[in-house]
Amino acid sequence: MIIILTGLNACSGGSKKKNETNEKPVAVTLSTVSTGTQPVILASGEVEAVQTANISTRVMSRITQIFVKTGDRVNKGQLLVRVWDEDIKAKRAQADAMIAEAEGAYATAQRDYDRFNNLYKQQSATAKEVDNVTLQHSSAEARLAAAKQMRSEVNAILSYSSLTAPFSGVVTQKLAEVGSIANPGMPILTIEQNGILQVSASVAESDISNIHLGDVANVQIKSAGEFLDGKIIQINPSSQFSGGQYIVKISIPGTAKKEVYAGMFASVSIPMKDIRQDKNDVVLVPLSAIFNRDELTGIYTVSANNTALLRWIRLGKTYGDKVEVISGLSKNEKFIGSSENKLYNGAPVIVKEIRERSIVTINK
Repeated sequence: MIIILTGLNACSGGSKKKNETNEKPVAVTLSTVSTGTQPVILASGEVEAVQTANISTRVMSRITQIFVKTGDRVNKGQLLVRVWDEDIKAKRAQADAMIAEAEGAYATAQRDYDRFNNLYKQQSATAKEVDNVTLQHSSAEARLAAAKQMRSEVNAILSYSSLTAPFSGVVTQKLAEVGSIANPGMPILTIEQNGILQVSASVAESDISNIHLGDVANVQIKSAGEFLDGKIIQINPSSQFSGGQYIVKISIPGTAKKEVYAGMFASVSIPMKDIRQDKNDVVLVPLSAIFNRDELTGIYTVSANNTALLRWIRLGKTYGDKVEVISGLSKNEKFIGSSENKLYNGAPVIVKEIRERSIVTINK
């Protein structure tokens, strides 16, 4: 009986060993840690449209029609919203009637003016009579001009009842419904321009003097998996209404993926122009590559046998979505940045991709 159990255990151990040997390797992406001597400014920001418009009316009235919904693409000049305008149309009819009356009075005054001027030339009318008809003519002309100006004013107000798109774009918000009352300045729709995006980032007071228009900025949009090189296109010179932070606008190249949308979080690094030689460089790795176990912190590397090797490291300061590695990882050493499945120490791996993108260093 003992012999049988021993045989079974031996068979079981052999089977387990065989399974471990045939375990499917985990596909991983390697990243290279590199250092440099150029300090950078790190900031966080948000992707936004270059041009945004809130569509509102200038008259207080009831919304009768909304022709678009959130997500619809619109063209410049396209009708978007219509509000109730019957009272304005009634005022326009009154203005038309006043113009017709003023035109009749003006025509009569013009005839009297012409007739009395001819009689005066023939010495059949006095100068006082000519002065009277001249005054009546001027008064009729002024009333006609006032009536026409009133109709122009009513037409302008009537145009506020039909809201059109100021530029081609996409409807991002619908803030009112048919039947609700639209007040002057109250947004009904929000439109953002198509395809042209930028990043609005907040920069600290201590760093703003080192940033200039035209400087290159590296933008990471993690949710879209994008690394982009943009340029500083605008620097807000005041932080009065932004909590002590200075708002910097960074252009996004047109080559960005379609998956980049307004509202996405962006990490920004702006290399400073003054190159400094400093031996005490900071090595950064992404926070997503860090592994925590109890009070220990580690990062996975690849061993010579193509297995995951858990390396214990010591971390320093955190800069945005990156963290400083003080010890445990050498410069220019590769580490596993991401994997398709869960890793463990000794797991067989296969390298799917090697990202050679440099991790920028920051001088302490």
